[in-house]
Amino acid sequence: MTDVTFTHRRADSSANEDLTKLARHGADAFGYQAHLRIDRQLAQLLRLRVSQINNCVYCLDLHHEAARAAGIPRAVIDTLTAWWETDLHDDAARAALAYTEAITRVADATVAGDFGARHDALAQHFSREEILEIIGIVINMNVWTRLKMAEGAAPSLAGQPTFG
Repeated sequence: MTDVTFTHRRADSSANEDLTKLARHGADAFGYQAHLRIDRQLAQLLRLRVSQINNCVYCLDLHHEAARAAGIPRAVIDTLTAWWETDLHDDAARAALAYTEAITRVADATVAGDFGARHDALAQHFSREEILEIIGIVINMNVWTRLKMAEGAAPSLAGQPTFG
């Protein structure tokens, strides 16, 4: 397996202490190593889905690896971009994935219009505390994807030329 390294093409957020604190707090509270009430595999799927929607190559690399490490079956990971077309998720996971997409795509009027219904579906499967964790996970991932996009986090294969 080849190691992937990342470089910042645009900005280095570590140069701003407040931005670093914001990102670190979110990661500590809701990141893939945080201790949460909701199922660890579900939390990881939500992180990965946000990474996919926001096209963050840094987060995609990190959260595909984290999903594998969490023991999520390959078919679930590989089909996450079209999760609604599979029978791989129970009703609770489907509600959480739909809600994740609604928060991440809230500027899309077609999604924003049924945000309340997505919340209500989520509330059928999760407690208030768990819903707040899901919100925290999704918001945290949206912060990280946007941060890494602003940095221009670009992958390269260590010691190898460009693929193709």
